[in-house]
Amino acid sequence: MDRNSRIFVAGHRGLVGSAILRRLAEAGYTDLVLRDRSQLDLTDQAAVRAFFDREGIEHVILAAAKVGGILANERSGAEFIRDNLLIQTNVIDAAWRAGVKKLLFLGSSCLYPKHAEQPIREEALLSGPMEPSNKPYAVAKIAGITMCQAYRKQYGFNAICAMPSNLYGPGDHFEPETSHALPGMIRRFHDAKMAGDPTVTLWGTGTPRREFLYVDDMADACLHLMEHYDSGEIVNVGPGEDIAIGDLACLIRETVGYPGTLGHDLDKPDGHPRKLMDVSRLFATGWRPKVGLEEGLRRTYDWFLEHAAPPAPAPSVTQAAE
Repeated sequence: MDRNSRIFVAGHRGLVGSAILRRLAEAGYTDLVLRDRSQLDLTDQAAVRAFFDREGIEHVILAAAKVGGILANERSGAEFIRDNLLIQTNVIDAAWRAGVKKLLFLGSSCLYPKHAEQPIREEALLSGPMEPSNKPYAVAKIAGITMCQAYRKQYGFNAICAMPSNLYGPGDHFEPETSHALPGMIRRFHDAKMAGDPTVTLWGTGTPRREFLYVDDMADACLHLMEHYDSGEIVNVGPGEDIAIGDLACLIRETVGYPGTLGHDLDKPDGHPRKLMDVSRLFATGWRPKVGLEEGLRRTYDWFLEHAAPPAPAPSVTQAAE
């Protein structure tokens, strides 16, 4: 890409998409094409094709997707597989038909097998059974990766695929029923602090380990890949180190300033036992993250305090890691 490239950022109002916009603007990219859901329904094939035929898009960053934590996946599995299959199929196919030069598709570390060898190398995809709690989402996203690779092989379409670790940061969703683990804990600890609750109860044992990447670092990695990576092989994106969910909870409790204790609901699922990715392929291209976990949590909580709605009354229970 050059600074005059016409770039479509799909999902620009979401956590990742909004961070990508910030990074592109910072880098001097100015011809950005943006559409919210009311302007372009990405599940509508005819509308998506007409959009690409009309707009002269050169590059696409596909950050639009239906996402959520364990509870959202359990309750809305049909929507997770249907909507994501429609969005990615329509965008990838229309982009190729319209002559787009390059497309970046975002997967997730949760697509890897539940018991993949740690750290998880890119070759582990589809090498074993996946985590049941997010299977509809994972199946849809794996289909998107396969579609990108098939279009590259058959049509020569320059579609690349990135596999982010767990993301967090400004613009995240903090609703207890639908959020991922980290923002959900921020909300629960904050609400418990405001209400004077003596205990916050976490889902599961707290022993699963997760790798967390600040969303602005993810955006920086996306721009780096668009500028420097052209392989059909998927590439992991993360900091290369993980933390136990129980230890993460302690960091969030300290960040929020919650004085109470932690409890565990052992009847709730843990999800993947561990998800640490091998990021050597990405690091070999010269990219490194810049924001550490403690600093990222502080920035995220500051954003939450400035933008969050009044806390809703709810029991102090946080879902397990996604």
